Amino acid sequence: MNRFSWILSLVGLWSLSVQADGQTISRDQVIFLTAEWKGERFSDGRPKVPDSIVSRMKKVSIEEAWETLRPHGYTNQFEGGWQMVHDDVPVVGRALTAHYMPARVELAIRITERGHQEGRIGPMNSWPIDVLQKGDVYVADGFGKIADGTLIGDNLGNSIFARSGNGVVFDASVRDLAGLSEIKGFNAFVRGFDPSFLKDSMLMGLNTPIRIGRVTVLPGDIVLAKREGIMFIPAHLAEEVVQQSEQISLRDRFGHQRLREGKYTPGQIDVKWIPSIEDDFRKWLNENRDKLDVPGETIDALLRPAAAGKAP
Repeated sequence: MNRFSWILSLVGLWSLSVQADGQTISRDQVIFLTAEWKGERFSDGRPKVPDSIVSRMKKVSIEEAWETLRPHGYTNQFEGGWQMVHDDVPVVGRALTAHYMPARVELAIRITERGHQEGRIGPMNSWPIDVLQKGDVYVADGFGKIADGTLIGDNLGNSIFARSGNGVVFDASVRDLAGLSEIKGFNAFVRGFDPSFLKDSMLMGLNTPIRIGRVTVLPGDIVLAKREGIMFIPAHLAEEVVQQSEQISLRDRFGHQRLREGKYTPGQIDVKWIPSIEDDFRKWLNENRDKLDVPGETIDALLRPAAAGKAP
């Protein structure tokens, strides 16, 4: 089989997996795409990373997540260059994805008619909102469109927050900035703001793989969106990212405290610790266990002999 025939076969298999249901793909296909995840799943097939991990992820820095993912080969998980409704409101949660494309008139009409026959309500850009669950982050590839690319305004923003309690990430734009900024706890990471209404866009995929800048985002990925940019974390690595971040945070707290006390020099703390400093760190962990706002399992992992000698 030549390369062109192989591509056609792949496209054919992909098209067979698409359900005639509001542009979604089948649960089995979502499971295939996210096969590394071995835990609980939503009814649509998305990995259901536990709420406790999602909550702990809020304290993870972009740099800590980046450092954990790269050794696993995930080198294209960060995308920067965003505008935000609020600079100080992180968006963290499970990705529900939507793929928009420039409208082609007969196809947009057909998709809309089919969606309405299946019970979808309103225009296509409201369909992803209707299936949001608590903790979801609505992530949309809007092909970078700003003028006439406003996927939501303040009405839909309020609906999104009511359903998910979370924000959005759009490779597109939004309108009604003043109204969106009044939704307490909501944030939107977007390419721009524009007063126009959404026009000439159509929803080609819901709960499908999408591209956000240099990142391929899968349904159920954990979104870690902060002022400097966004990390999209594969579901099966979310717990490791959280644990590594918590361990780094504890080492930093210990190191900063000892530097303020003058017990060690920067040259001793900012390199791989010698055994005596490791012993001091382990003693500090035991003495402060009840004061440290991390799970006991994170502290226990640092107290195990295998953890000793690791670089701070």
